Amino acid sequence: MKVLRTPEERFNTILNFRYTPRFTETLNGYEYVRMHYIDEGPRDAKYTFLCLHGQPTWCYLYRKMIPIFLGAGYRVVAPDYYGFGRSDKPVDDECYTFDFHRNSIIEFINHLQLNNIILVVQDWGGLIGLTLPMEMPTKISKLILMNTALGTGEGVPSPGFKAFRGWVNKTPDMDVGRLMLRGTPILTPEEIEAYNAPFPDITYKAGIRRFPNLVPTTHDAPGAEISRKARDWFQKEWSGDSFMAIGMQDPILGPSVMRGLRNLIPRCPKALRIKEAGHFVQEWGDIVAKKALEAFNL
Repeated sequence: MKVLRTPEERFNTILNFRYTPRFTETLNGYEYVRMHYIDEGPRDAKYTFLCLHGQPTWCYLYRKMIPIFLGAGYRVVAPDYYGFGRSDKPVDDECYTFDFHRNSIIEFINHLQLNNIILVVQDWGGLIGLTLPMEMPTKISKLILMNTALGTGEGVPSPGFKAFRGWVNKTPDMDVGRLMLRGTPILTPEEIEAYNAPFPDITYKAGIRRFPNLVPTTHDAPGAEISRKARDWFQKEWSGDSFMAIGMQDPILGPSVMRGLRNLIPRCPKALRIKEAGHFVQEWGDIVAKKALEAFNL
């Protein structure tokens, strides 16, 4: 398997994200690839905020939330999926599957021996992350949910999602920064470049191309069955706390999708609605993080 590693110098000029890069090459079953993550705050903190990003971003997306959680005295861990950020990037599109990503995060949590987790998810962070509490119910006690879903393979994909997936399939060398700007007009030129940094050229972009095609949109799609099991588990077993924030301008995973997700999560309170935010709610993350801490009385 051919694997690429983004040159570190592409990350040297990124502003406002000066956390120590950490790497592991010892995840069980993934010894041939290196995963990047940040791990900040006291190891003995009462809670660890585990922040999972989506497509086409990396842990940089959480740069406005991380300082809030750290300032409150908690630990924050944020990995980059394989194919994203500072993590290694297999070149073959077919390497990337639902289970490839899901199992890597399970192994990552076990590798760091994380406990007392507050799971923070958006986009694919939720498609993967929301299948984890049933796998490790004693480790995950709270959820922060932002513009995401469970991929149960039921229902009809929205026109917005089908249009986006079609665009990705026709644009294998997508300009990530431009895509981010289209959904988040508040980004600065420096932030746009930070989102472009992991991808020197088209050969590094297999992971970001694959995610839209991995969304389980049919009953028998990979990941659909385990997502249905997760949905059923939440409705029957979940006893933790939740906080939800919605970017109201998101045409794909916006208000209607999030209303459906809220109905699946017992006792999920009324959502924080951010009128001007689109899909990438973390770009208003300082607001979300402060409100979540208040809601959890942390």
